[in-house]
Amino acid sequence: SMKRGKKAEEEVAAADGENDAGSGSAKKTKKAKEPEAPILYEDPPDKMTSKDGRDANMKITSWNVDGLRAWVKKNGLDWVREEAPDVLCLQETKCGEKSLPADITSMPEYPHKYWAASDEKEGYSGTAMLCKTEPIKVTYGIGKEEHDKEGRVITAEFPTFYLVTAYVPNSGRGLVRLDYRKTWDEDFRAYLSELDMQKPLVLCGDLNVAHQEIDLKNPKGNKKNAGFTPEEREGMDQLLEAGFTDSFRELYPEQANAYTFWTYMMNSRGKNVGWRLDYFILSSSLLPGLCDNKIRNKALGSDHCPITLHIAV
Repeated sequence: SMKRGKKAEEEVAAADGENDAGSGSAKKTKKAKEPEAPILYEDPPDKMTSKDGRDANMKITSWNVDGLRAWVKKNGLDWVREEAPDVLCLQETKCGEKSLPADITSMPEYPHKYWAASDEKEGYSGTAMLCKTEPIKVTYGIGKEEHDKEGRVITAEFPTFYLVTAYVPNSGRGLVRLDYRKTWDEDFRAYLSELDMQKPLVLCGDLNVAHQEIDLKNPKGNKKNAGFTPEEREGMDQLLEAGFTDSFRELYPEQANAYTFWTYMMNSRGKNVGWRLDYFILSSSLLPGLCDNKIRNKALGSDHCPITLHIAV
């Protein structure tokens, strides 16, 4: 989305700049530097068995669609039908309930649909959860008025776990919302910890932070940009220290170049100059049932790609 525009330009410029090291050869030839071939990420085949030998029985997909109406027009639902998750979580729907396209509201595959929209700003933020089987209970927000006006969180209770989907506030260009984001991180962590005392949880969505240097193409150029500030990274540290696990890193600790967001500018996606901002975060007690966390980076229709969790619950 445009609010990442300036960050993206700096990021791409800096990422390209990193490749200049050592190109001034002794001969000082005039030959133009060959552009580097992009390092792409190939998602390995889906692992459908957990560490403790159980078969995956729950498939959850999360996708920041960057505007639901545009994404539906770009045939996002065709991909969803093919992927066929048990639960589909969407972020940045940018769509009030009255404006939802019939193509999605009438989807027979998902009879149980839940929508959260921004109260004040039409066409801003927003999340959705579409379920094949009906949850025991669904709630909206985190129970704090200052955070619950933008439709950012939906929680569904299932028999053995909670599923929380979230669109975490972006700290913004010039970090105008960083102070708010720090408060959000703290309050959201408290909300999740409280849920976790009742039942283990899966958190999915756009958490708007690349946690470690391995999680973005150009860490050096982005230390002062939204999504990679020390404050936001510390927020993720604290979440994980509270007893939660980043399932992708648990499975693929050394995997670089695995991203879920690329700015629309400068062919960033083609060059794979991206960020991993979308996560499945699991309560530690669910880890034995973790089978796989997929990054479906071939699925188009947004500036983010979808991610899918296979788990035995």
